[in-house]
Amino acid sequence: MPQTLSAAFGKNFLGKAPNWYKLAILAFLIVNPILVLTAGPFVAGWVLIGEFIFTLAMALKCYPLPAGGLLAIEAIILDLTNPLTVYHEAKNNFAVILLLIFMVAGIYFMKDFLQYTFTRILTRVRSKIVISLMFCFAGAFLSAFLDALTVTAVIIAVAYGFYNVYHRFASGKTMTCEHDLCSDLTVKDAQRQDLLQFRAFLRNLMMHGAVGTALGGVCTLVGEPQNLLIAEEMGWHFVPFFLQVAPVSMPVLAVGLLTCILVEKLHIFGYGAQLPGNIRSHLLETAIEMEEKRGVSGKAQLIVQGAIGVWLILALAFHLAEVGIIGLSVIVLLTSLNGYTDEHQFGPAFEEALPFTALLVVFFAIVGVIHDQHLFAPVMHVVLSMQGHLQMAAYYVANGVLSMISDNVFVATVYISETKMHFTQLLGTFPGITDAVATMDKLTDPHLDRPDVIATLPQAIQTKVADMMHHFDMLAVAINTGTNIPSVATPNGQAAFLFLLTSALAPVIRLSYGRMVVLALPYTITMSITGLAATYYFL
Repeated sequence: MPQTLSAAFGKNFLGKAPNWYKLAILAFLIVNPILVLTAGPFVAGWVLIGEFIFTLAMALKCYPLPAGGLLAIEAIILDLTNPLTVYHEAKNNFAVILLLIFMVAGIYFMKDFLQYTFTRILTRVRSKIVISLMFCFAGAFLSAFLDALTVTAVIIAVAYGFYNVYHRFASGKTMTCEHDLCSDLTVKDAQRQDLLQFRAFLRNLMMHGAVGTALGGVCTLVGEPQNLLIAEEMGWHFVPFFLQVAPVSMPVLAVGLLTCILVEKLHIFGYGAQLPGNIRSHLLETAIEMEEKRGVSGKAQLIVQGAIGVWLILALAFHLAEVGIIGLSVIVLLTSLNGYTDEHQFGPAFEEALPFTALLVVFFAIVGVIHDQHLFAPVMHVVLSMQGHLQMAAYYVANGVLSMISDNVFVATVYISETKMHFTQLLGTFPGITDAVATMDKLTDPHLDRPDVIATLPQAIQTKVADMMHHFDMLAVAINTGTNIPSVATPNGQAAFLFLLTSALAPVIRLSYGRMVVLALPYTITMSITGLAATYYFL
């Protein structure tokens, strides 16, 4: 029976997303105008936040950009916010946008060096505990200076490549044959048990590496997108950011690495799978062949990539330029020195980050609704009415729980902007402060020394302003660590986890959403509790 035009429109709307998801989004779009007219913009705004979090939680059904974008456009049409506010939010966070565009693309051109590193670990180290610890630590170290998504992509590429090699060998296929990695129908009986064990081994390593990106990502301003967003609001460069979060991030790093050792040693939560000896031998032979094919030219490229990696670390540590500009320098240096001359060679480097960059601007539209409708005013009033360490802990827990179910960048964007607005208003209540916004801008300007700025204020309020800004700093650390650490509980909260779950590797090693949550559980428990304790006692 021929398809009608109306049926075609319905099928095209949100593509392959389930029908119930499509109906839910349509229901949201219909209900929102009714709520604005009947219940008012405040209630409609809160419903809109719930709807947007729904699109984030259902990211495996449909990437949040199309559905979330429709909700954001409708919010602007309903005057819950306006285009100028969205532009203002995007402009204020331009450094984050530059980070996503140029830094992620820059690291793309270092993939060969990163793959070489992880391949050597996988094939040369025999102890499962040592190899797990190295994957976790390497993921942490690289994510602290590079980008968690790119590091995860490299680990996935290494695992997928080796799985492809062995699955074809176990199925009696060559590397040139058509072959379905998800099907075990052609796998020889003699290799079937080894293949199952190899899958479990790779699941373990993928989770250790992914958790490692979270452990390192929380430590520096380039580790996760929300880190730079928070650093921009606070006026922190690379080293000040590291030092501010270190009282929480360092204990969490130590406990995370200890958890990696314990789960492998105790064989709990699905960990402890060993790499069969015959598979190790086969993979080592494959790795040796790959190194021989690389040749002198390939070795020269690896040396260049390693040298540019050192430049990247030094440039970030000494803040020689904005992070995005440093990323652009990495692109220029790597492509010029390693022979990238055709335009089509550059395109794939930008594919990874641009969808998320667009989604980030949609976040800013929802944040605009929160600001313009003062949606978080009651929540912020309750949290900010708390005192001392209890308030720090409340901030950490609130950010952590929300990040588990939605997206940590969105949560951090909302909390840091609302908190800064509160402290700006508080600053305006001090005698002698005529323009609170301008004064706060100076106090959080990375190019100005804060004590010098405070020294220009009336002497009677200098101590109060210094104490208030110290309090603000600690809350910013609680927001950063709260959105980074407990969010490892689900793939929704960590972009690297979601990237792993939606990759081509996940179905072939049987890594489902539920299995990922179980594998992440020991890390979630130990790291979250450590982070909470450190926030309460050390901040």
